[in-house]
Amino acid sequence: MSSGEESCATVHSSPFQAKLEEIGTYISCEAVLTATLKAQKRVPALLCSILSFLCDNLLENSPVTRNLKSANMSALDLTSILDFLEKANLTEINWMCNNSDCITVDATTCPGTLNKSALLYTLSFFCIFIFVIGLVANSVVVWVNLQAKMTGYETHLYIFNLAVADLCVVITLPVWVVSLVQHNQWHMGEITCKITHLIFSINLYGSIFFLACMSVDRYLSVTCFTNSSNRKKKIARRCICILVWLLAFSASLPDTYFLKTVSTNNETYCRPVYPEESFKEWLVGMELISVVLGFLIPFPVIALFYFLLAKTISASSDQERKSSGKIIFSYVVVFLVCWLPYHTTVLLDIFYSLHFIPFSCQMENFLYATLHITQCFSLVHCCVNPILYSFINRNYRYELMKAFIFKYSAKTGLTKLIDASRVSEAEYSALEQNTK
Repeated sequence: MSSGEESCATVHSSPFQAKLEEIGTYISCEAVLTATLKAQKRVPALLCSILSFLCDNLLENSPVTRNLKSANMSALDLTSILDFLEKANLTEINWMCNNSDCITVDATTCPGTLNKSALLYTLSFFCIFIFVIGLVANSVVVWVNLQAKMTGYETHLYIFNLAVADLCVVITLPVWVVSLVQHNQWHMGEITCKITHLIFSINLYGSIFFLACMSVDRYLSVTCFTNSSNRKKKIARRCICILVWLLAFSASLPDTYFLKTVSTNNETYCRPVYPEESFKEWLVGMELISVVLGFLIPFPVIALFYFLLAKTISASSDQERKSSGKIIFSYVVVFLVCWLPYHTTVLLDIFYSLHFIPFSCQMENFLYATLHITQCFSLVHCCVNPILYSFINRNYRYELMKAFIFKYSAKTGLTKLIDASRVSEAEYSALEQNTK
């Protein structure tokens, strides 16, 4: 019989066995087993060591016993257990228990090997940069679309909704920055936690879905619906936009529902609290949903329809339409570059949670850093989308020029002339030179 099994036998014969059984009702067995599985392969030995520690050190003269006697075990003080886990090289596996609900507050190990402060402060500055650029760029797109009323453009409605979604995403960034600089702690209340996450998630999904809708719409407009009435296409696009927002809202609800503010060791976090009996299933399920809806479905749609569109355009004799192939290619590349690293890391985290990847301090720190970095980097699309889908378009630049340069200009005759003729950029430049 191994030493671990002997330790178990000793524990089970302990005079404190009854108390251990009572305590067991307040400690998530899955939590302890997960911690021990991550710590080493000899699970029984370490698990029994934890139980032995409970017998020898907690039950007689510790806050646990006082809680058991005075509070009828309404709450369990796990401070001593955490001290033991720290000595066992399981630091920062903090289990927050409230009655029968136990959740993981932080699941990182090997402290000191990763400079989290430097990482989080750097990402905070990067998020501020994204906030400033994204706020200005998307606000301009929304304002110009409202002023110009560009109803003649095929994807005008999608571009407007895309800009609104990206704008709402970047508006939440200052709140996340406050949390980042406090090492992901949350001191703004549970309602703010839920609302901020809901706004962020809905608009993040909405932004991705509208990009996919644009790729399909552009291809169908060139190949299938060239003779359809503008009124029918406009109604169809409005219905699709409503469906996109409903889908984004539905995809964001489950995770938002489980969000709570939880506290441990005087630190408060905004985290999802999934049912204890199926915690891992919910955690993996939510991550899979984000990968499927955020990348595995949208990216093939975007890549396929832009490929078909580029193929259709290349068959045309119009040189200007041929040159747009590079722009179409950039649509696919930008989406891939922004989102592939993040979703790859999420999949890696799923495999790690399911123990397909062995536990190690290096992998734990790698996932912690990579998830933060790739998620922050993915938000660059909020800055790139206005440039790629709006500012790079000649007709949009014309509307932007008209809105900003001519709205308060005394040269009303020039403005009317441009409105009447819908001249190209080259014609406008020549016209402007003649007026000087």
